[in-house]
Amino acid sequence: MGKYEALAKIIVDEVGGKDNINSLTHCITRLRFKLKDESKAHDDVLKNMDGVVTVMKAGGQYQVVIGNHVPAVYDDVLAVAGISGSGSEDDGPTEKQKPFDAIIDVISSCFQPFLGALCAAGMIKGINALLIFFKLYENTSGTYITLNAIGDAVFYFLPLFVALTASRKFKLSEYTGLALGAALVYPAIQQSAIVVKGAKPLGAIFGIDYYTTFAGIPLIANNYTSSVIPIIFIIWLASKIQKWAKKVIPELVATFFVPMVVLLVTMPIGFLVVGPIISLLTELLNSGFNSVYGFSPILFGLLVGGLWQILVIFGLHWALIPMVMAQFGEQGWSNILGGQFAASFAQIAVLMALMFKIYKKKDRQLIVPSIISGIAGVTEPAIYGITLPRVKPFVISCIAAATAGAYAGMMNVTSYMMGGLGIFALPTMISNGRDGTANGAVGSVIHAVLSALIGMVVAFVLTMIFCEKEYDEEIIEVSPTIDPTTKTKGIAPESISSPVAGEVLPLSEAGDAAFSEGLLGQGAVIIPTTGEVVAPFDGIVMTLFPTKHAIGLISDKGTELLIHVGIDTVQLDGKYFEAFVKQGDVVKKGQKLVAFDIKAIEAAGFNTQIPIIVTNTQDYSKVDVKAAKHITPGTQFIAVA
Repeated sequence: MGKYEALAKIIVDEVGGKDNINSLTHCITRLRFKLKDESKAHDDVLKNMDGVVTVMKAGGQYQVVIGNHVPAVYDDVLAVAGISGSGSEDDGPTEKQKPFDAIIDVISSCFQPFLGALCAAGMIKGINALLIFFKLYENTSGTYITLNAIGDAVFYFLPLFVALTASRKFKLSEYTGLALGAALVYPAIQQSAIVVKGAKPLGAIFGIDYYTTFAGIPLIANNYTSSVIPIIFIIWLASKIQKWAKKVIPELVATFFVPMVVLLVTMPIGFLVVGPIISLLTELLNSGFNSVYGFSPILFGLLVGGLWQILVIFGLHWALIPMVMAQFGEQGWSNILGGQFAASFAQIAVLMALMFKIYKKKDRQLIVPSIISGIAGVTEPAIYGITLPRVKPFVISCIAAATAGAYAGMMNVTSYMMGGLGIFALPTMISNGRDGTANGAVGSVIHAVLSALIGMVVAFVLTMIFCEKEYDEEIIEVSPTIDPTTKTKGIAPESISSPVAGEVLPLSEAGDAAFSEGLLGQGAVIIPTTGEVVAPFDGIVMTLFPTKHAIGLISDKGTELLIHVGIDTVQLDGKYFEAFVKQGDVVKKGQKLVAFDIKAIEAAGFNTQIPIIVTNTQDYSKVDVKAAKHITPGTQFIAVA
């Protein structure tokens, strides 16, 4: 923990303890809590604490005003409270999401905790495939088997990992969730999905044959290893059943009866519902793909490429396998999967472009491992860790893969055996002569590579055009180089120009008590008439909040100035703001810093007042506002001495 650990412990205790915290964010000066019960917080204690400026309540948030060092306090509060984003079982109501956003949120949050292990496993799979490709050992050797087990286990038993994280998401007992995940990948369940040649079905439901039953009910088995959506549905259902069971089962026996009821009710429903749904969708997709394939190979390639990653997420990519196996059995080659070859490379190109867009340390460190595993065709780390949570990069990868798939379909990219993924699929495209091409011909290899290049170019360009830059939410304090004589007792007097045009008001008229009461320093308020902030002096950008609504500057003479555009505009999350500088930049007086849309901000219901504060007021004997009623950039605004 950091140097504010003691302060953080007191803050957590005085807001009602960690169990009273639903969520915590911060802006440039304050901690923003969402509490389950604000009456449990001790306002007076917090207001009188050293290190806390004041306490405010607004917009459903309990705000503890700290000052410019709030990021460091925020980190220590998270550590002290042990907040992981999972909340607790009696969390208060959360903001309603659109169905699509809710699905993406659930999938992303389920993968976030084990992305490191997922990336590591993907790289191990890639390295193992590479060593096999270069004949350093055979796929029957102990080395291969061991490395394959290490690398593939996370993917094979993916439902177990998702069961654990989904249990946290849906407030289900984690061990009950793990038991459900284990049942889903139990060997006998997977074996029941394999139809023995010559076996006669017991019947059919929805046109799908079934070979076994549960309590007389048709059971359509499926292979659930490596799947994601089925276990998420099962855990969600189990959380509802657990909540009901806790109400009706006596507390004396609840410890073992509640999980028993959850397991006995949830798992059969899961098998009886999820299995038929997946099988039905697979059959429909298989029929649809067959029809499109007969109509146009180009359109077929476009659909396969564009939909492949989506199908993998839902475990529906198996719909193509019967078509592939039928072609291999009848003619010794298949051109079904040529369209999906470029999908992993489209993901790689998106990641490469995001290297120029993402500056969040936690996310950025996932990119290179995801690229490495993506080369071997293992795209789960890229999809679940980076592109899918952001939606737009994932959509771009699908568009790029569709473009590449159309080219592959047009050029009849063909596989002559079942083989590896990613670059290791290329050897399977060397002709065996059974399709009329010369034995050993590499035409399909060349066109597969070209399709991948097409997909990568499209993906890279679209990502660079349409994806925004992302920075860490934490504000990194910059230590500017300033003449030591100006940063000691007796800081030089300075005349500060106005950074914006507008009407000047006393600081007491600010729409936020943290400013109006002078708790953060002395200054004034400007009602802007133009949507532009310029540098009021020569200096350095000390802080720039990611939402671009607030900027902290330090002049060459040592004056520290906070320019806060609007009241509570942190909630706009950067919308209607544009920054022209970054943290650490040296700026000249009059240089454009930030632009903002006054009308749009007002239309969104926010006050556009701009409090301008000398945050190191304590270093001066006086801070005087020297401005006229109406002011323009460059004219005298504040004098400090």
